[in-house]
Amino acid sequence: MGNRTFSRVACAVMLVAFASSAGADPIIYPAKGQSADQQTKDQNECQGWAKQNTGIDPVALANTASQSAAQQPVGGELAGDAGKGAAAGAAAGTMVGGSRQRQKQRANTANQNAQNADVQSKLATYNKAYAACLEGKGYTVK
Repeated sequence: MGNRTFSRVACAVMLVAFASSAGADPIIYPAKGQSADQQTKDQNECQGWAKQNTGIDPVALANTASQSAAQQPVGGELAGDAGKGAAAGAAAGTMVGGSRQRQKQRANTANQNAQNADVQSKLATYNKAYAACLEGKGYTVK
């Protein structure tokens, strides 16, 4: 895996992890004096309820997103091999070849951005359901 591929994968994984942790761990206040044990039990029940009612599993979603990012080609890898891509680019030396590669990179970036937006949307849906469940059990969720 080239440095650019590793950087892109690491960035995508961090984004998904941030999105998951930012949304999956809201601030929960036991407004009715629930004990820590009761809160843990209620959170586990609400996670299952949100998953069942939305059809969204945040862990599976994060795994899918990180695997998708790992499969995105970068730089010379668009030609199938980083060395071949560099050699082909140097040999051709044409504006057309560079233009096509930039078009492919823009398309890959646009695809990744769309996937990230989809992940964010699904996480938001899951989080709304999770918060609604906890609020129904007497917690304040922010």
